[in-house]
Amino acid sequence: MKLYNTLTGKKEEFIPLEEGKVKMYVCGPTVYNYIHIGNARPMIVFDTVRRYMEHMGYDVNFVSNFTDVDDKIIKKAMEEGSLAEEVAQRFIAECKKDMAGMQVLPATTHPLATQEIDGMIEMISALVEKGYAYAAADGTVYFRTRKFDGYGKLSHKNIDDLQAGHRDIKVAGELKEDPLDFVLWKPKKEGEPYWKSPWSDGRPGWHIECSVMAKKYLGEEIDIHAGGEDLIFPHHENEIAQSEAANGKPFSRYWMHNAFLNIDNRKMSKSLGNFFTVREVSEKYDLQVLRFFMLSAHYRSPLNFSAELMEAAKNGLDRIITAAETLTFLQKSAPACQTTEKEEALLKDAHVYTEKFQAAMEDDFNTADAISAVFELVKYCNTHASSENTKEYLEKLYDQMRTLCDILGILLEQEDNMLEEEIEALIERRQTARKEKDFARADEIRDLLLQKGIQLKDTREGVQWKRV
Repeated sequence: MKLYNTLTGKKEEFIPLEEGKVKMYVCGPTVYNYIHIGNARPMIVFDTVRRYMEHMGYDVNFVSNFTDVDDKIIKKAMEEGSLAEEVAQRFIAECKKDMAGMQVLPATTHPLATQEIDGMIEMISALVEKGYAYAAADGTVYFRTRKFDGYGKLSHKNIDDLQAGHRDIKVAGELKEDPLDFVLWKPKKEGEPYWKSPWSDGRPGWHIECSVMAKKYLGEEIDIHAGGEDLIFPHHENEIAQSEAANGKPFSRYWMHNAFLNIDNRKMSKSLGNFFTVREVSEKYDLQVLRFFMLSAHYRSPLNFSAELMEAAKNGLDRIITAAETLTFLQKSAPACQTTEKEEALLKDAHVYTEKFQAAMEDDFNTADAISAVFELVKYCNTHASSENTKEYLEKLYDQMRTLCDILGILLEQEDNMLEEEIEALIERRQTARKEKDFARADEIRDLLLQKGIQLKDTREGVQWKRV
């Protein structure tokens, strides 16, 4: 398995620190509102990486945090007249709903920044003791960026060319020893949540949070650290500096970053009116469609979101689900006997699509090519499956398709409130009405089923139905 390592700028063979195990940390969202589709891309991409690794037999310890203390959360709470904690907890719950809709598996651990403050104070204290950090007169603690020899190795920036630019609250320049030094701890402002520390009543800087949570739940050295490419600098660069200065060990072996998501070929922003939350998208599309769309391009390629491309993703996903439903339908009347020699040969030929899928995933998780392999399998199934085949043969084709789709996080079996028995009973009543030439009644039953999300299709083999 090869993956592109941002740290080295090239594809490398993946070799875990411990055989058979993967320690993976993915930066999660800041929870002050509903997550947007830009947040969704890394969630879906790295969930798929995890799914494939687990499919290949790795025991994956997957940690993804929630940043639940931040300027934006505090601002939202002040606007609402509520507490920052209430805002964070509300939007963590909403985020988890959206993640479930996108079939993103819950992390092994979802740590909250506010529950790890003691660990942050401990790491900052160690950095101060080692001379990598210092406290300013106002109680702010800064990291001495130039003291860390490897600074810039992830973003491939030269420290002398860097400008001091980061997400933390700006503090008067004279309090810093160097403009490039970044905040580890900041003193509280009026009305803000705070914790006691040796330096001031305040709260941690953004960067230190992830370093501490990764260390606590994965250890001082991890296999993979991942996130959006916007995090490479300064967030991930600063994580490396803090972690390696404090622990005296390499922080992460591999760094993975997904590319940006654009909206109609423009950067997403509220001012342009092209800002979409996952919840808004869910009002028009099943979130499976959003997931399928996100995986239709390589994760390191910029991805353009548009109505036309989402419709194309919906149609593509429908093709796959329809092929799976056809296989399920054919199984109902198929003879329950062993596969024939001809069928065994066909199954052997079909295996080539699994091999293509795996080759794509092994090559830096190329989900675009993996999906192409699934479409080839769909075409093969549509050509080589009929009511004359054995049940075992049809089941094996279905299982092959389901295995590949499970890795991609695509559900072939759509949930619905109607039980299968109820659907079949209504279809039987419709067939009876047609035989009795009561076409008005037959149409009523068809329309009723459609209202409940069940679409009928009359074929030579009988009536097929699918959930839509």
